This record gives sequence, C-alpha cells and structure tokens, in this order.
Amino acid sequence: MLKAAEQFAKLPGIGMKTAQRLAYHILTLPVESVREFAEGVVSARETVQFCGVCQNFTESDTCLICRDSSGEHSRRNARIICVVESPKDVSAVERTGGYDGVYHVLHGLLSPMDGTHPDDIRIRELMERLCGDVSEVIMATNPTVEGEATAAYIGRLVKQVGGGDIKVTRLAYGLPAGAALEFADDVTLTRALENRNEM
Repeated sequence: MLKAAEQFAKLPGIGMKTAQRLAYHILTLPVESVREFAEGVVSARETVQFCGVCQNFTESDTCLICRDSSGEHSRRNARIICVVESPKDVSAVERTGGYDGVYHVLHGLLSPMDGTHPDDIRIRELMERLCGDVSEVIMATNPTVEGEATAAYIGRLVKQVGGGDIKVTRLAYGLPAGAALEFADDVTLTRALENRNEM
C-alpha cells in the first residue's frame, strides 16, 4: 500500500494523506478495474503527442483547434494567436466560449532561478508561426513574476520578428465579477485601476 501511495504523491497537488486515500481506494477495487485504470494511463501517455502547429496535446499530428483554423469553412481566426503556459490554460480559455482564435502552448515559463531558459520552452516554434499571416499575439500567461517576464520577453521578440506589424496584447487583470474592493489585494486593485475601461 505504501508503494502505491508514494506513486500517487508524485502527482502535482497530491499530498501524502490524499495519496493514501487514493491508494486505499485502488486496493478496494477489483483487479480488472485496476488493470483498466493502469492501461488507460499508459495508453494516454503513449498516444498523446504535441500538435505540430500549436504544441497543445493531441492524439493526431494536428489538434482539432488547429485543424478548424484552416480551409475555406474554418471557424477559427488563425491570424490571432493566444499564448499560454500549458494545455490546461487552453481548456480554461475555451470554457469561456468567447475566443475564436488559435493557441500556442509554451509548456513552461521563463525562470532563470529554476534553470528554465528560452530554449527550454516552445518559443522558437511560436516565432516560426509568425512568418505566416498573423495580426495579433495575445500573451495569456499567469500574472506571476515568471509569467510577466515570459510575456515581456516574447512580446519583444514578436515585435522584432513582425517588424511592428503584429500587435502584441496582454490579458487585462483586475477585480473578478462580484468581488468587494475591501477584500482585493494591492496588486489586483492596482491592475484593476490600470486596466479600467471607459463607460
């Protein structure tokens, strides 16, 4: 049981108590169910790959979103690229239902302290995409030190490669809907003031 718990504890966000609960649950299942679970995980790891265009996870050479951005009946605007840190960020933006452009997944953020440099994430692949007909790059990295540094770095590169013809934008940050001012932290409130809109 300890060995199973140790394996679950290797997953992000899983502490030892949760890992033990998961391990106990697995031990109560029929062997065939456990085998199906394990085979499903192994199968996903073996079949899922990076999209040849946007670097998102896919089971084919090109992901569904990128396939939907080409051809005469495309529903996606391939001229607008939203740059995100990870595939789960693509899912978050897609849930809004308000974005019809395409994506580029970096699979990390710049962090010299952690040894993550430009060659360690998918910046080169993004720059190659800019040779096509791109009008805007939206930097949608998280508002952390690493996210801001990555957005600034890529923004400079995009302007150099695009010769000033490609607009670089950053997601607006501020107060969430329904939030009270008194509970907002200083950074969030500052961002809300900076990104205020005309009424």
